[in-house]
Amino acid sequence: MEEIKAKGIFSLKNKDIHPFNYDRSKIKAGIVHIGIGNFHRAHEEFYTNHLLTFSDQQNWGICGISLLPSDESLYKALKGQDNLYTLTVCGRNGKNETFEIGSLIDCLWAFEDSNKIINKIADKDIKIITLTITEGGYNIDKVNGEFILTSPMIQNDLEINNKPKTVFGYVAAGLKKREYLGNGPITILSCDNLQHNGKICSKAFLSFIKAQDTELYKWVEKNVTFPTSMVDRITPAVSSSDKDRLNKQNNVNDAAPVFCEDFIQWVIEDNFAAGRPLWEKVGVEMTNDVSAYENMKLSLLNASHSLLSYPAFLMGYRQVDEAMNDKLFIHLLEDFMNKDITPYVPAPGDIDLEAYKKTLIERFSNKSVSDQLSRLCSDGASKIPVYIMPNLIKMIRDNADLTRLTFFVAAYRHYLKYKKDNKGNSFTINEPWLTEDDEKLIASNDATQFLKLSPFSSTDLISSSKFTQQYLQRVNEIKEQGIENVLKKI
Repeated sequence: MEEIKAKGIFSLKNKDIHPFNYDRSKIKAGIVHIGIGNFHRAHEEFYTNHLLTFSDQQNWGICGISLLPSDESLYKALKGQDNLYTLTVCGRNGKNETFEIGSLIDCLWAFEDSNKIINKIADKDIKIITLTITEGGYNIDKVNGEFILTSPMIQNDLEINNKPKTVFGYVAAGLKKREYLGNGPITILSCDNLQHNGKICSKAFLSFIKAQDTELYKWVEKNVTFPTSMVDRITPAVSSSDKDRLNKQNNVNDAAPVFCEDFIQWVIEDNFAAGRPLWEKVGVEMTNDVSAYENMKLSLLNASHSLLSYPAFLMGYRQVDEAMNDKLFIHLLEDFMNKDITPYVPAPGDIDLEAYKKTLIERFSNKSVSDQLSRLCSDGASKIPVYIMPNLIKMIRDNADLTRLTFFVAAYRHYLKYKKDNKGNSFTINEPWLTEDDEKLIASNDATQFLKLSPFSSTDLISSSKFTQQYLQRVNEIKEQGIENVLKKI
């Protein structure tokens, strides 16, 4: 077992895999990460895996924490191979590179031992908690921007106990023990696709803790920081066929492989309470202000993904690169980025915005990654308020061209209401945050009612006659002529 810990397991089988270049038995966890999904394993772990080659950075290994029942299979797969896995980076030039990732030095699962998680958060060696809990995971009301205290799981966790059910309950319990033990300050760093994610993260955790324990709240205000960050790397879900393909390609037997694109970016506000890894050694950008970077990424990449997703899915495409072979979608995205979004996106730092937009088209077209459109379509209720609405509000204010965004909203309605593409294929939607009221608005035959849907609640779309008229026209055209013919028109 010592040989496995020090040298790895996959690199011993295949010379083409890049092994990690450090003695893993000497790595100590300084970070706990909650939400060990594919993106985290292709992004933060990738950076940290490279960082650990520096001898003065080896106190920054990562202990992964999983809180959901659905995490069981990945948790057990990782534990069965000493928390090692392979990451295949798919180049836009068709060439792939595979890395053995050793930075995830331990994993904990709430349904196996909740106390271990609480104790780990309290551990004096842990200086940072990072999070990928999805846009909807912060439990913020889309209408009033407040933390939702009334949900049953939150109500359970507000009662101080050792069996929390939510990320907020676990973190609060860990911080309470940390305070009691005198183990010092800590940083909570969101790595989710939310504008001003540090502020949203702070709002969520402070609201919960204040409602649960006012003394702990006072300690957290003084001892915990919530930096903002911007993350970027397209990382598809891994199907069973993907797993077989990757293992055959890499000549390994990895129970938890990941694959991703070759582009990667991480910009972090340098506001850490108890020290931090020198991630800048491996390409992370540390800054005092992340806002321009996150505005660029969310407004261009994420919004373009959303704009592409529903019409492409309705036309029968299932992979992003397949849709990008259709010039209709290239024109749609180029017009959206250049005409609709660029006026509202100042380029941060020395970034060439034109080159960035060109790179996005190349990234979306990457056949080696072949991201799933279903992934982009899922949870629109959480994504639209973050990716689409901020700029749409400005465009309505400025009397801008609304052609592409009225088409987007009409396509989203058609997707949710009819659940069938233009080839007659039925599909299941994944919208965990839509409410019962939302479902009634979707079912209504009065298409204007759809504009009251919760994802659009940051503005009154119906009050814009220009938006409403164009949207209703698109609704009727999509129903009567099909999504492709409407797309050709616009």
